Amino acid sequence: MGCCAMVPLIEASSTHVAAVARALAVLNAFSGDESFVTLAELARRTCMHKPTVLRLARTLAQANYLVQREDGAWRLGPSAGLLGARYQAQFDVNTIIEPYLVELSQKSGESASFYVYENHARSCLLRYESPRALAQHVRSGEVLPLDRGSAGRVILAALGEPGATYDLIRREGYSVTRGERSATSASVSVVVYGARRAVLGSVSVAGPAERLNDALLHSYAPAVMQAAAQISWKLGGVTASALRSFWHPH
Repeated sequence: MGCCAMVPLIEASSTHVAAVARALAVLNAFSGDESFVTLAELARRTCMHKPTVLRLARTLAQANYLVQREDGAWRLGPSAGLLGARYQAQFDVNTIIEPYLVELSQKSGESASFYVYENHARSCLLRYESPRALAQHVRSGEVLPLDRGSAGRVILAALGEPGATYDLIRREGYSVTRGERSATSASVSVVVYGARRAVLGSVSVAGPAERLNDALLHSYAPAVMQAAAQISWKLGGVTASALRSFWHPH
C-alpha cells in the first residue's frame, strides 16, 4: 500500500497491544488545522487500509472519542476534549504566569496583566497590581475590545490586521498606547503565542497616562517582550479556551 505516513505507529510487542496502537494512531492523525478528516485521509496518514481505519473509528465513536459527519468525514469527539482538559488541569497557569507579572511590576513600578484572546475579544485573566495602580483599573475577568488599548491591538497585529498601525506593531514587536481605551491610562503590550504560533493573548504593563509618557513606555518594551517570550514557551501546548477553562481567580 503506497502512502505517506504522518503518524508513527507503535509496533506490537510484549508490552504493546496492536489494536490499541492502531487506535492511538487514528486519534493522533487529527494533527492539522482542519476540523474534519476524511476516511481516505486518515488511512493515508496512518498507513492503514480504509476498512481497518473505519472499524477503529467506529469503535472510538462508541466511546465518544470520534464523531462522524453525514458525508462520512470524522472529527474528534467530546471524550477527546475532556481528556485534554483533564491533562491541562494538571498545570497551574497562575504559577506559570504570575512570577513574570510580579517581575514586570517590580521593574516598572506599574501594574502588569495577562490577557487571553477568545471570541474576538480579550479578557484579563491575571493581574498583579502596583501599589500606585489607578483607582479605576482593569479587573480580573473583565472583557475588553481588541481595537482599543495596546493589549488588544498587539493581538490584532499578530492576527494579521491590515493597516499602518499594525504594520508598525509587527515591526517593533510591541504596542504602545496612551489615553486610548481609557483617557487616564497608558500601556505597553506584547503578544503571547501557543502551539503552532496560535495567538493566546498578551502581556501588558499599564499605569496612569500622566505618569507614563511615550519614552517611558518604550523603555519598558524589552522587559515585556522577554516576559511574553518566556510565557509563550511555557504555554506552548495550551489553547485560549483551555486557559479560560482551568484558570481559577485568587
